[in-house]
Formats: sequence, C-alpha cells, structure tokens
Amino acid sequence: MDRRKFLKNLSIVGAVPILINSFPLNVLGGQSLLNKLFTDSENDNILVLVQLHGGNDGLNTFVPLNQYSEYYNLRANVALPYSGKRKILEIDKNLPENQQLGLHPEMFGIKTLFDEGSATVVQNVGYENYNMSHFRSRDIMFMGGGVNDDFESGWIGRYLNHQNSGYPTGYPSTDKPDPLALELGNSASLAFHRATGINMGLSLASPKSFYDLISGVGINPPTSFPDSYYGSELEYIMQMELQANSYAEQLKYIYDKGSNASGVEYPEYYPLNAPSQFKKNHLSEQFKILAKLISGGSKTKIYIIRMGGFDTHADQVESYDNSLGRHAALLYHFSSSVKAFYDDLKQQGLDEKVVTMSFSEFGRRVYSNGSYGTDHGKAAPVMLFGSALKGGIEGNNPDLNNLDNGNLKYQIDYRRIYTSLLVDWLGADSDALEATNFGEFVNQKIDLFGESDTKNTNLKNSLNDCFPNPVSDKVTFSFDIKDKGRVQLYISSQSGKKETVCIDEYKNPGSYSKEIDISHLKTGIYIYSLIINNEKITKKLSKL
Repeated sequence: MDRRKFLKNLSIVGAVPILINSFPLNVLGGQSLLNKLFTDSENDNILVLVQLHGGNDGLNTFVPLNQYSEYYNLRANVALPYSGKRKILEIDKNLPENQQLGLHPEMFGIKTLFDEGSATVVQNVGYENYNMSHFRSRDIMFMGGGVNDDFESGWIGRYLNHQNSGYPTGYPSTDKPDPLALELGNSASLAFHRATGINMGLSLASPKSFYDLISGVGINPPTSFPDSYYGSELEYIMQMELQANSYAEQLKYIYDKGSNASGVEYPEYYPLNAPSQFKKNHLSEQFKILAKLISGGSKTKIYIIRMGGFDTHADQVESYDNSLGRHAALLYHFSSSVKAFYDDLKQQGLDEKVVTMSFSEFGRRVYSNGSYGTDHGKAAPVMLFGSALKGGIEGNNPDLNNLDNGNLKYQIDYRRIYTSLLVDWLGADSDALEATNFGEFVNQKIDLFGESDTKNTNLKNSLNDCFPNPVSDKVTFSFDIKDKGRVQLYISSQSGKKETVCIDEYKNPGSYSKEIDISHLKTGIYIYSLIINNEKITKKLSKL
C-alpha cells in the first residue's frame, strides 16, 4: 500500500487519528516538515486555484445567448430569464455571435472584472472519455492525467518537485522561508503529492489557528512505534508534528504582518432566498486569509481553496423563481468573494502578481430533471481572474444541437490551460513540463496572457481624425490606447451636452475603430471626445 492510501485508511486499520487539540493534522509531508517546505521561485507570480466541488452547472453560470431558445427548451424548469429585474447579465455585446454569453444575475462581481479586462472564461473544458464520478474525476484533474491514468502524484507536486531539486534537504533557509504550496481546509488533495517522498505542500485551516493549536499541544508525542508498515508510517507523521512548531511560527508571522485593505468587504451571507445551509459564504474567509498572506510577503507559489455544494441534483433553483435558490447563492458567494479579493489586492498594489483559476470536476447535464436540478455532466467552463490576463472568451459557445448523450462535448483539454499557467505565468521551462507530464501540450497552450497584456511602448493614447468628416449618417472613429483601462468615447454638442455615447468599456492596449450611426443628430458642429484612464482628447465633427 502506498503512503497516500495509508493516510486515507488510518482509521480503517484501527490507528488513532492524529489530532492536535482536536485539529486534524493534514500536513501530509514527511520526515522533516520544515526541511524543505519552502519555495524557490523563478518569479514572484502567484497562482490561486479554486475548486467548486460537486460539479458546477456551467450552462447556468454562462448562458449561450446565441442559442437561448434551445437552452430554455432543454431545461425550462431551471433556465434563467432573458428579461425582467433578475435577467441574465450580458458580458460583451461586441463579441462574435458564437461567443455571446450571459452571466447568472448573481455574478455581477465577475461581470465587473470582465468589463475591466481582468476575467477570462475558457469554454467546453474537459478530457476524452469524461469520467462522471466525483472522486475519480476530481483526482484526474488534480493528478493531471487522462481517464485511464492512475498517477500517485499530482501535477503541482511533480512541477514543484522538479523546480526544487533535493527537496527537502536545505529547507527552510533565509531566502526560502515560506511553504511551496498551501491548501486551506481540513483535507489534503492529490494535487501536491509527488511520486516519492514527502508532499510538496500542506493543508491547514488558517495560519493563526494552526499556530495556536500547535503551540498549545503540551504533550510529548510517542517515541516508540509498532514494528510494522503502519508503525513506520505513524512514526513518519509524528516526525512531521515534532517540527510543526517552527513552521507554524513562520506562517503566523507572515499572516500577522499582512493586512486586508480598508473598506473592502468580504460578504458573509447571501442576502436573498436560498436554503439555510447555503446562505453562509464559506469561500470569503479563505480569500481574505490569502490576501493577508500575500500582503505579508508570503513567497508561496500556489494556493488551493475550495467551496462545496455544487452537486445540484435537486432544488438547484426555487420553484417560483429560477434566478434564486441554492445555485444562485453559491454563485453569489463565488463572485462576491473573487471581486473582494481583487479589490483588496488592487488597493495594496498586488493584483498584477496574482492569477486565480476556478474549476469543477465536471459540469452538469444539459437536460434538467424533474426535481428542479441537473445531474452529473461532462464538459464545463473554466474561469480565470487577474489584471495580468488578456481577458475575454476562449473557445466558442457549446453546441446545444450536438450533444454527447445529453452532455456538452469537450473542445479544450484541461491540461492545455494548466500548461499555459505553468509556462506563461509561473515560468516553467521545457524540462519542467516534461517532468510534469505536460510536454505534449506545450504547442497547444491557451493564449491567456497574449501580447495585448503587456505595455506596448510603440503606442500612445491618441484619437485619430474621424472619417468621413463632414458626415451625414455613419462615421468611423479610430484610436490607440497604451495601457489597459476604461475607455469612453462620446459625441457632445458645443455647449457640452452629451448626445451619443459610442463606447464605455474596459479595453486592453491596442488600436481600435468603431463605426457609429449619427443620422439622428441635427446638422451642426459637434465635439467627439475620448477619455482613457482619465486622460481626455477632443476633436470636432461636422454633421451634414
């Protein structure tokens, strides 16, 4: 039996659970907890992974507007309304028709990030011969393999193992004082495992509670163990516990040194109707902890947090209003927490170094069931957040007229996204990709951080002469922007009254043009103005 299975089965063989003041010790990582749980990084970029456990309903998260009729007919008792006070939120009307998406009305925080160019959705993510078991599919996502693979290591563990030669010898040190990876919660996933040796990361409830509980143990651990495989494994865990005090002090130091930005609220409860067990926001506090750790200067490269409840076989929506209920509350928690997290980081000047990716083990079936719910499905969207992203939509809307036995067909292998994050965000080289088992995907990366993300020194904020001018009906405006930000283009009278708003949205650096119909304006002289990140440029327009 391997170490991972042993740790899962301690209670089965009659071993006493390892508890510290009733706190389960989930630091699954070897003879020397402090000997090398600390990072040496190629850059200071951070990756946060958010697991939406249970199988999130991607179709009610991102509604394909170009197929709304098909969407509604296939799942009428859970479908979101296209009109009304709680209608779908349209992402960007300028997108191609086959990418037109509507967000769940509780995703207004994510809508704001989309508008700012700080959010990306990758459509129809999955893998061949999708497995629809919660535990198996979750392990596939964490191990970074295919449906027939059975790795005892996770993709993050393999990557960090390659990047940290000799682990755990020599850790910690002055320049490597922090954990390589952290997982918040009372369980440890496969993600940080490596093929042999101790884990590359650890799991804890919070830095402060971990420190308080460790420092309050007050007893000596056993010094002798049964002469058996399980005895040696118990000794293995006790060796970790003996060194936990020093590790806990470092975590608490970073946590106490950090702060959350003033004025940023991390919502605690869903304010509308939903089953009572889903009203509490269990994700918000995790994001708040991460912001404090990052603010405190933590050099941890990869974090995992999670929220459950997405296994919505029944009562996904309220019978009297499909925009309310369990799924609405979960998406509110997710959206509001992500938005608060990035507001917090942005105020502290840290948002450009953190990219967040959310994922679920699978999506839900296209057809709803008679219990106002949806059953296990296959392909699902993946969401990414951060000001370093290019932003927008990757891939086309799912084809609701071409299903896989009632499920969405996958178009993008999930490992293509992981490869892009490793190479383009964390700086992995070809050897690291081979060690992580993602070498075959290096030429299939998703363009998440395209050239438009970087500052283009050849561009400056400029507004070109419109064409034609004078004009009777349709006029084309063109302009350049140097930095990502809010762009406003409008036409006003000479007295300053706004007559037509042409553009008001967030854009990446680049060159743009926009044709506008102004046939409704009266004959005369007008001013057209471009505002880019509070810089204003104006020119004159003659209307015939």
